[in-house]
Amino acid sequence: MDLNTLETWLWDAACAIRGPVDAPKFKDYILPLVFLKRLSDVFDDELERLTAEYGSRDLALRLLEQERERGKVHLVRFYIPENARWPAIRQRGVAALGQFLTDAVRDVAHENPSLQGVINMVDFNATAAGQRIISDQHLAALVEVLSRQRLGLKDVEPDILGRAYEYLLRKFAEGQGQSAGEFYTPREVGLLMARLLEPQPGMTVYDPTCGSGGLLIKCHLRLLETHGIVENGRPKLPPGTAPLRLYGQEINPATFAMARMNAVIHDLQADIRIGDTMRHPAFVDAAGRLQTFDRVTANPMWNQKFSVESYENDPFERFALGKPPSSSADWGWLQHMLASLNDGGRMAVVLDTGAVSRGSGNSGSNRERDIRKKFVESDLIEAVILLPENLFYNTTAPGIILVVNRRKPRRKEILLINASQQFAKGRPKNYLSEEHVARIADLYREWRTEEGLSAVITGDEAARNDYNLSPSRYVSVNGKDEVLPLEEAVVRLLEAEEERAAADRALHEVLRSLGVL
Repeated sequence: MDLNTLETWLWDAACAIRGPVDAPKFKDYILPLVFLKRLSDVFDDELERLTAEYGSRDLALRLLEQERERGKVHLVRFYIPENARWPAIRQRGVAALGQFLTDAVRDVAHENPSLQGVINMVDFNATAAGQRIISDQHLAALVEVLSRQRLGLKDVEPDILGRAYEYLLRKFAEGQGQSAGEFYTPREVGLLMARLLEPQPGMTVYDPTCGSGGLLIKCHLRLLETHGIVENGRPKLPPGTAPLRLYGQEINPATFAMARMNAVIHDLQADIRIGDTMRHPAFVDAAGRLQTFDRVTANPMWNQKFSVESYENDPFERFALGKPPSSSADWGWLQHMLASLNDGGRMAVVLDTGAVSRGSGNSGSNRERDIRKKFVESDLIEAVILLPENLFYNTTAPGIILVVNRRKPRRKEILLINASQQFAKGRPKNYLSEEHVARIADLYREWRTEEGLSAVITGDEAARNDYNLSPSRYVSVNGKDEVLPLEEAVVRLLEAEEERAAADRALHEVLRSLGVL
């Protein structure tokens, strides 16, 4: 199957339940069933291989059952119980199909502990206000559409199925609007970040806010592009070339499940864990210290609010360069990622534009500007890329990609790229074409200045501009001045109110000590 056929087929499946289910809920029902269809078809393929190897299907099944009874199955990657195999699901008919599907995914999770909390997150029999959310009739229509195509090893390659899975995520993101940013970073932004990071064979790659796992998978795809060979029409790593080791943490259980499914569909081994990264990071060594990685890629929630106390007495000593304001955790996330980066590591992080400019030009101290100053003085920031407006699904505001490198080849220099006009118009969102991605990545790789697009500044120049690292300050496009996005204005207002409240408290203490109050 080609990509267009897969995408059309999967969207037909989504349309089968569009009536009773809100757009944001499509993915909760369709993605687990697409995943189960893939597992079932691959299981059939593996069973066919075992039948050819042992000369009998009955013997192959007996050997599988013996392994299963011993508690560990090695002959196949995932053991699919008979009631969860697709022929049984299709033959079930309409009656009580919701409960049958719920039992099927739970049984798959029971047989395969690594799929616990992944495939069995949804109850196909769920009700709301006493009514079924999705009727057995609509579920039967969905099963029938999904039955039109096989998803076995010979039918569709992992990278093509992965692209189609991502297509569904994008379509869901378009319908979900504001909350879509929790699980989906636009594909081309992820591809650009992977090109900036250029992961090498055997490297470790970490995403502390991994969503549906897309940024980790883009790093894998980049390695395939730079080091892979084509065999039987499919890109693969040649013998002796080590794959990436992928690690991610996600706080939302449903999104965590999407990430695990995404990795399996791409045929990747990825260590994805659930939990609150900021308060309880999952990846620590035997001594309780943060595990460090070769590459870090992330798109954390912009301007997330944590109390200042969250950064105090941190057992991992992550916030040595300063405690961020409660109005925005951007530089808290950056310090967590810096602490998770090994001595030769590099990271690319998507943040809102204000992360590189807030506080600059203010009289007195400003928490974010002061942290930014320490990053610059420590020669950690390698590049800042201003992205176009209206790329992301949860905002129309532009973002930036901040590149941090512990081993910068060009000391005391920072590359600033104003890519605000490097986009193609789309509906409902703008996007970066392959040419735009290549152009931005080449500017970084070649460390090149280009009129109206990029500039290189020194640490001293950053200091003279009070550590404002916004590319639009140094690179004007068509003579346009920088316009402050509404979301950024709100964050700056909250930050100013926080500083005013701190000043009021300090004044109150002085007046009290003087006996005036």
